[in-house]
Amino acid sequence: MATDGIEPDTKDWTWVLDRRCEQCGFDASSVPGRTVADALTVAVARWRVVLAQPEARRRPDPGTWSALEYGAHVRDVCRVFDERLRLMLTEDDPLFDSWDQDQTALDDGYGDQAPDRVAEELAAAAAAFAMHLAAVPDDAWSRPGRRSDGSVFTVDTLSRYFLHDVLHHLHDVGV
Repeated sequence: MATDGIEPDTKDWTWVLDRRCEQCGFDASSVPGRTVADALTVAVARWRVVLAQPEARRRPDPGTWSALEYGAHVRDVCRVFDERLRLMLTEDDPLFDSWDQDQTALDDGYGDQAPDRVAEELAAAAAAFAMHLAAVPDDAWSRPGRRSDGSVFTVDTLSRYFLHDVLHHLHDVGV
């Protein structure tokens, strides 16, 4: 069902862990999890530029999020994945709560938020996640966790899957 003119994304993107994404070109299989924190820092600088553009609020068409909406989503992805990382490091094989990203976008009014505030919040959420990733002990990168749909991740695959999301959405907004 379409909501707010946007068709919900129901695809299972876990395949990006095994092969290059044909849409954005990112190859998560070639990125060591330990490098994600640094790559995230670089990506945040690019998001700041995107969100500072005067047209950040404009949707390119009624069925596609604006750069602002994508930026708010990426901010929330940082927050959700930071919590998932915490669970993976403190619990044995945790089951993650479901997260309906499309409903969150509607409930939180992504398109009505202030781009400069989203940029600051995205930077803060990304910095927190990057700090926690950088502190992962060598022996913890293989710790598991599961999504509610049954997809199993390790700290390593979760971090690489996360980075694809951040970079793919930069591609979505033309950066």
